[in-house]
Amino acid sequence: MTQDQWTTVDRYFTDLLVPADDALAATLADSTAAGLPEIAVAPNQGKLLNLLVTMQGARTVLEIGTLGGYSTIWMARALPADGRMISLEYNPTHADVARANIARAGLDKIVEVRTGAALDTLPQLETEGAGPFDFVFIDADKANNPHYVAWALKLSRPGTVIVVDNVVRGGKVLDADSDDPATTGTREMFELVSREPRLDATAFQTVGTKGYDGFLLARVVA
Repeated sequence: MTQDQWTTVDRYFTDLLVPADDALAATLADSTAAGLPEIAVAPNQGKLLNLLVTMQGARTVLEIGTLGGYSTIWMARALPADGRMISLEYNPTHADVARANIARAGLDKIVEVRTGAALDTLPQLETEGAGPFDFVFIDADKANNPHYVAWALKLSRPGTVIVVDNVVRGGKVLDADSDDPATTGTREMFELVSREPRLDATAFQTVGTKGYDGFLLARVVA
């Protein structure tokens, strides 16, 4: 199996199951034009997030890591008209691009993008009583994954679904001696989840357009 084959299979799935969408295509194009890294989820992965939010019956979503708003739009589209989504983005440029993309998609009445370090804005959400959220998607700096999961728990309820992206790191997650902060943060996150009685979780390896990686899927049970 090669990267070319993984990409071709993803394209086959996407062509059949994820129809072309002007707003999403423009989101990717404008993000690239603004110099944002091309690390948004793949279209079929975006559709997966959309389906997970739909199946959850979520009315409130928290996203940690907005980038250009591509995954944000996928999830927000699954919310009811009176739903609410808060997305946290560290980089002000990324946040501005995301807000424009979200507005063009007609979702700016549902989605609020907040700028700043998530470990600063998450406590603000708690102070405001913004939770509990029905669905949490974590796709930000991996070194802080254990902190983000801890905060997701604080802002959740029994039944909340938490998804953490990019947890395989091309297999580097196996390296217990790694000094890479993304790897050590991800391993610490797994250890936290494994010890946390309030979480029922599993993880999946994936291959596709974005290479070899995977995600953690957890449900708050108490």
